[in-house]
Amino acid sequence: MTMDAFRYEDGSIGYPGHPVGPNGSDPVDTVDLSEYTAEVVTWTTSTATPPGVREPNPLAIVEFDVDGEAVRAIGQLTTDEIEIGEEVRPVHVEELRTPGAGIREPDSQEWDGYRFEPVSD
Repeated sequence: MTMDAFRYEDGSIGYPGHPVGPNGSDPVDTVDLSEYTAEVVTWTTSTATPPGVREPNPLAIVEFDVDGEAVRAIGQLTTDEIEIGEEVRPVHVEELRTPGAGIREPDSQEWDGYRFEPVSD
């Protein structure tokens, strides 16, 4: 599985990708962010999570450097032992939430995705 960001005609990169980018530009390529590391911009721990999401749930805003272009993403962390400025990498997990939890039809959703894990020295 890939963590696709979109590269647009004007050179900007956005995650998640959108059909229309900054200044109305079209996407021209994808970039797999799972091949990069990122820096933690800020983080918090949610203790009031939606149905099926682990509690507590540490979350971070991270920033990737892709060819000199900053790309930010928000996502779950693998640990709450994290610091601002720490380097992390995306790791694929099969279940970000418990399948079937919540009010939406389970077959209408995807359960896998990425969490951010500290890069070991």
